Amino acid sequence: MKTIQIQVVGTGCASCQRLHQMTKSLAANIGPEIAVEYITGQDGMRRLLELGLMQSPALVINDKVALVGANVTNDKIHSLILENA
Repeated sequence: MKTIQIQVVGTGCASCQRLHQMTKSLAANIGPEIAVEYITGQDGMRRLLELGLMQSPALVINDKVALVGANVTNDKIHSLILENA
């Protein structure tokens, strides 16, 4: 499996924190070749704008937006990670 770079991008709100925790936990269970970065605050807002997004949180896998919004399940995140593995 190649290295997978994941970014959870947002403002730092509860939804962003939840997505980060879910993603970090799932990534750890899948394998050590997955790096999860949490980008919030001003850096998060800047990154959202770079991605052309007006909503958060965003899940970015290998520099591609995989998901936007907080309505997500563990199964959905797991599938997105594996699709990009």
